[in-house]
Amino acid sequence: MIYNKNQQSCDCAPGCCQEINKNEKRKDIIIDFLFLDLSVCTRCQGTDASLEESITEVAKVLETTGRQVVVNKIHINSKELAIKHRFVTSPTIRINGKDIQLDVKESLCESCGDLCGDEVDCRVWVHEGKEYGVPPKAMITEAILKEVYSNAGTPANEHQYELPENLRKFFAAMNKENSCSCKEGCY
Repeated sequence: MIYNKNQQSCDCAPGCCQEINKNEKRKDIIIDFLFLDLSVCTRCQGTDASLEESITEVAKVLETTGRQVVVNKIHINSKELAIKHRFVTSPTIRINGKDIQLDVKESLCESCGDLCGDEVDCRVWVHEGKEYGVPPKAMITEAILKEVYSNAGTPANEHQYELPENLRKFFAAMNKENSCSCKEGCY
């Protein structure tokens, strides 16, 4: 069969191609980007940029599969939001509820430390055996395509959640910083 992009229906037998596609439910790719800060944190900013570039590059493939990407940028600015979203480390990218990197590795993040006035660790991305402060586009693209071409329906890993100590420390420092009345901040 030859498919013509401008053609509304195919030349196949009834019940094929276009009719099937009309009846199929579109399976959106839901990407949740969870972060502590986009104004100061270089890791969050870089992850945001890498995610946007990856989505742009994979858009044609997604279009051909009939998938649409929905991106939810979720600013985790309180302990309550962290608990609600079962936030473990910043930044986080989840595709259809699954973190694209299951193992959590962190290192000192100077920009988040500057933000809250204390030492804070943020995510280190590991791709093909190398560590990055920002996830490589290839890592994100692979995760998106894996979700598109897998037999989705695998639920996200539901495990017991407890707010990590690192995030407790970050939010406590932010609350202390925000409640300070001096003009220069309380460092």
